[in-house]
Amino acid sequence: MTTGAVRVDAYTWAIRLYSTRSAATAACKAGHVKVNEAGAKPAQVVRIGDRVRALTPGGERIVVVTGLITKRTSAALAALHYDDLTPPPPPREERPARVVRDRGAGRPTKRDRRLIERLRGRDLSAGDPGETP
Repeated sequence: MTTGAVRVDAYTWAIRLYSTRSAATAACKAGHVKVNEAGAKPAQVVRIGDRVRALTPGGERIVVVTGLITKRTSAALAALHYDDLTPPPPPREERPARVVRDRGAGRPTKRDRRLIERLRGRDLSAGDPGETP
């Protein structure tokens, strides 16, 4: 545990936003990490109370620094050093109905194909959705 300030790449790696320190550094260089809504270079320091916004492979994460840490520890210990303000992900959309055809029924007819598309929510009777009127 450190008392003054910690590099943002080391901090985001230590609290497990990124799996490796080099991935955290690359994310900072690419502009995927912001400290207090300003772009952060890897060597920029974070202090207690700063807000860190990071675009991770799992989605965008927003954390507030509550403690400083430079060494990677267990997830439970790392969670003590930040407050997660990330909004919950939106609910998953319902999957379309699965159409099961009898084995050996052959290819669907044009009528069957239209019924299948209608079940999937893609009613093509109005023409191609990619066309412009």
